[in-house]
Amino acid sequence: MPLLIGVALVLSLLIKTFLVQAFSIPSDSMQNTLQPGDRVLVDKLTPWFGAQPERGEVVVFHDPGNWLPSDPAVPANPVREVLSFIGLMPSADEKDLIKRVIGVGGDTVECKGTGPVKVNGRALDEPYVFPGNTPCSSDAEFKITVPQGHIWVMGDHRQASADSRYHREQPGGGAVPVDDVVGRAFTVVWPVDRWDWLSVPDTFEQ
Repeated sequence: MPLLIGVALVLSLLIKTFLVQAFSIPSDSMQNTLQPGDRVLVDKLTPWFGAQPERGEVVVFHDPGNWLPSDPAVPANPVREVLSFIGLMPSADEKDLIKRVIGVGGDTVECKGTGPVKVNGRALDEPYVFPGNTPCSSDAEFKITVPQGHIWVMGDHRQASADSRYHREQPGGGAVPVDDVVGRAFTVVWPVDRWDWLSVPDTFEQ
């Protein structure tokens, strides 16, 4: 029995590190595509083979620098630390975000007034934007050429997402380094009545 438990833990750690990892959605910034409390699976394998984030994908990435507010210190809990290490619980100090990739390195992305969002001069048709929201916000107009090795990300709930638009004063002008990307979220697995594939919208085939 101890050997079986040990093997199971090792397999769990290997799967979390190299294959897929489950993440819980903490906020409403990706509604209605993702709801708070949804669990998604993230592909961590293909980046090992050189795959880069592509336009339209929903990706999980590490906080590139003060995007998330600092939380009060959480008392050490050895059991939680062990479970988070093998992927059975989220880490208490884990700071990850989930957004949609709008532009990749070399793309020019722009928003004027209420939109639409334009990538390399082409307007996006974004049916996934939260009902009642506009694709752009007049208080966050921008035009940026995404640096190489970076991505430009936006939440589907545009008026409730502190995404790349609101971090333009930081290095990269709000763009997220590809090295900070954990992987692509490819399916919703929980709750079961919300199971769905997170496919790339047709508008990004332009």
